[in-house]
Amino acid sequence: MVKICCIGAGYVGGPTMAVIALKCPSIEVAVVDISVSRINAWNSEQLPIYEPGLDGVVKECRGRNLFFSTDVEKHVSEADIVFVSVNTPTKTRGLGAGKAADLTYWESAARMIADVSKSDKIVVEKSTVPVKTAEAIEKILTHNSKGIKFQILSNPEFLAEGTAIKDLFNPDRVLIGGRETPEGQKAISTLKAVYAHWVPEDRILTTNLWSAELSKLAANAFLAQRISSVNAISALCEATGANVSQVAYSVGTDSRIGPKFLNASVGFGGSCFQKDILNLVYICECNGLPEVAEYWKQVIKINDYQKNRFVNRVVASMFNTVSNKKIAVLGFAFKKDTGDTRETPAIDVCKGLLGDKARLSIYDPQVSEDQIQRDLTLSKFEWDHPTHLQPMSPTTVKQVSVVWDAYEATKEAHAVCILTEWDEFKTLDYQRIYDNMQKPAFIFDGRNVVDVGKLRDIGFIVFSIGKPLDPWLKDMPAVA
Repeated sequence: MVKICCIGAGYVGGPTMAVIALKCPSIEVAVVDISVSRINAWNSEQLPIYEPGLDGVVKECRGRNLFFSTDVEKHVSEADIVFVSVNTPTKTRGLGAGKAADLTYWESAARMIADVSKSDKIVVEKSTVPVKTAEAIEKILTHNSKGIKFQILSNPEFLAEGTAIKDLFNPDRVLIGGRETPEGQKAISTLKAVYAHWVPEDRILTTNLWSAELSKLAANAFLAQRISSVNAISALCEATGANVSQVAYSVGTDSRIGPKFLNASVGFGGSCFQKDILNLVYICECNGLPEVAEYWKQVIKINDYQKNRFVNRVVASMFNTVSNKKIAVLGFAFKKDTGDTRETPAIDVCKGLLGDKARLSIYDPQVSEDQIQRDLTLSKFEWDHPTHLQPMSPTTVKQVSVVWDAYEATKEAHAVCILTEWDEFKTLDYQRIYDNMQKPAFIFDGRNVVDVGKLRDIGFIVFSIGKPLDPWLKDMPAVA
């Protein structure tokens, strides 16, 4: 029986291994992590991450050929294939701080694999890593190998949160990069055979190591670039009276461009886009390509500009002050159908409003109060380091209350900010919300989910990203 072990039981490792176990009943899959609480959660009724469809997959395989364990060394030493899916956060200090990926966890995983291995292994990079990481890992493994042979493969994930299980069942492509040697090609074939249990052969792409590593960064950079492109156009739409939804639809009907990732919003979030672009920027700088680095930096600059613009619009519209005013925040996750708050635009928007002394009442159907308070107190990039390395008990932000109902959040509020496109926000009783708010009642829709005309008929003053401005807002230009 082939044995697979995955180091790291997070958003990538957990779902990916669960689907491999489901689709390959003849393979034994162990997911290992040093975090006892995380492994306990994977072994419980309440999984540590929310992802539609994940629950059913895990429960079908768990205890049969899918195991979650803290006994990292035992499972690594027994495995034929070891996936490494540990965090690669952005460095917060030292060389490359704020841009370069921190490979501390990767390096310690590689050293541990070399230490405990008693048989030849295929080691698979699953985390998003900088180009040439495989080469560094290879050196660590071969210099500590005690005669054991290791083959390194790069197998980046292209999952979208909220649809991860669907993406794993039916991927656009599976990418496997390896050495162009007979041993490297044999390792590629071994991993390819695992995916071939359910992925059509023409969708399993094989490349050299560097191409596989760079493809992941490039794919995320291209996706983020599309969002920043449409967000840049949204600012121009507001200034000219154009409607960004109509413009984006017209652009998206061009078959060369296509309609995906053209929804204007308050900004992109998630664990990968910003981190991967910063990484790309750093690699370009290190390789003497400052113009290329500058080009990709603009994608992040526009994203920051969009969040700042939203905050400025809120404050400017409300008589240039939100001090001590209750503002309801609907949605905190970085997108719908996930509880993930990593790099969510809601963090910067909330911090901007708190900076102007607003009182916030936040509701998100999947994000806990503890998580929201933690996100609003952590410094930039700290979220991506293990919990035990984060500040022990983050101080709670006094002007923030977290509630479990949209109507409670909006009661007595001066304004509502919609920051995640949860479906339930489209069907709320906005007449009831209006009746219970302070007047004038404002709605700032950062995700273009509400029917602007209907809300204006009720009496709201509405700002919707990239849509023609409410007459009230025209008189109060947002200071950029």
